Amino acid sequence: MPAPVSQSLILFAHGARDAAWAAPFERLRALVQAAMPDVDVQLAFLELMQPDLPAAAAQAVAGGAQRITVVPVFLGQGGHVRRDLPQLLAQLRQVYPQVRIDDVPAAGEDDAVLQAISAYCVKAAAA
Repeated sequence: MPAPVSQSLILFAHGARDAAWAAPFERLRALVQAAMPDVDVQLAFLELMQPDLPAAAAQAVAGGAQRITVVPVFLGQGGHVRRDLPQLLAQLRQVYPQVRIDDVPAAGEDDAVLQAISAYCVKAAAA
């Protein structure tokens, strides 16, 4: 049985009906986990796929997490990030008042992420 972790990172994605849609997110989760071996890194979905955010948070807390950081792996701050995620986080904070639950802006809002996507687009156009 793995040792308890004090920190969990949940990559929060939209979800889709096609299971293959999640493949890049699974790869992202594995890359982040490899870079942060002492942190429990999970993937959670807003809809259509499992686990959802409450289930991922419950698993993190059961594993000993005292701090959970939720990273929306969305390109922008649409309605799901501005409206749905804050509601989910408020519910989780009520259920787990002993756990620090933080979130950050959508991944696509980060300059480094935009630079990487830009470089990909330039490379695609040059191919």
